[in-house]
Amino acid sequence: MTKYPGWHTRPAPTLTAGAVRDETPRSDAAAARAADRGLPGAAPLRLLSRRRWLRRAALVGGLAGSGMAIDGAFVTPYRLVESRHAFATPRSRPGLVPEVPLRIAQVSDLHLEAIGPLERRLLERLHEARADVIAFTGDMIDRRGSLELLDTFLGECPARPQRVAIPGNWEYWSGVPLEEHRRVHEDHGAEWLVNRSILVSHGTRQLRVTGLDDLRGGRPDATAAVADAAPADAHLLLLHCPALRDLPSAAIPADLALAGHTHGGQVAPLGWAPVLPAGSGRYVAGWYRDGAVPMYVSRGIGTSGLPFRIGSPPELVIIDWSLG
Repeated sequence: MTKYPGWHTRPAPTLTAGAVRDETPRSDAAAARAADRGLPGAAPLRLLSRRRWLRRAALVGGLAGSGMAIDGAFVTPYRLVESRHAFATPRSRPGLVPEVPLRIAQVSDLHLEAIGPLERRLLERLHEARADVIAFTGDMIDRRGSLELLDTFLGECPARPQRVAIPGNWEYWSGVPLEEHRRVHEDHGAEWLVNRSILVSHGTRQLRVTGLDDLRGGRPDATAAVADAAPADAHLLLLHCPALRDLPSAAIPADLALAGHTHGGQVAPLGWAPVLPAGSGRYVAGWYRDGAVPMYVSRGIGTSGLPFRIGSPPELVIIDWSLG
């Protein structure tokens, strides 16, 4: 008989009249019992029946799926992540000395339904960030009844920084006229940038900020957006749909682009996003430096469609930009 580690040979028992011999070696029986309890000396996995193994696999899979569903519905959608980045552009004028970087806070895809714990944390972080520019990159609301909530939210944002805003597809699809979106942003001191540019001063530097209309709901016009743009030390481009970056008709020679729209896939287990909204192109989230304009794609704050986020928590983007 082949001996496996942990097996011991014992003398065969003496049988009395009428007794029945147990043909299963005691070492096998002990190993099987140990296997059931997960103890050292357990029998090889083949001793477990296929049915029992499948039951256990199904139980583990079910528990994992239930845990993911609970996390996706009640944990990740409310776990605000603040991502901080440093960015620099070459000096545009000889003799310029370094200054304190300009801080940009990007808020994208709020999809405001209520001002609850997530939105309160976002407001707290915005106040703590002490940004020089807050950029709202579209999809702030997605239904008519949320416009008043947006007015309240913007009223509680920090008043000090320069605010700039562009529309997303849901500004067009919400049933709220675009003029009302513009009005509520401008009532709180924001520049509504639909195919136009403005200058923002930061110390001795000038930053040009250009906003393009939404790719899906509007009519982005790069030529009109920079037609009257004054010279500046650096150029920030605001997009909602990141796919605009790859369209020749929307090409603008900027130093940095900020986009949203993708929600990072919204449901992206282990970082893999099987579904992205139209207008995302090849972009999911984070930095893209493989083209003429470096671009950061925010995962956004809210949810669209199903109120789930898996592997893609809400994101407040903070960029410290050393202007050239």
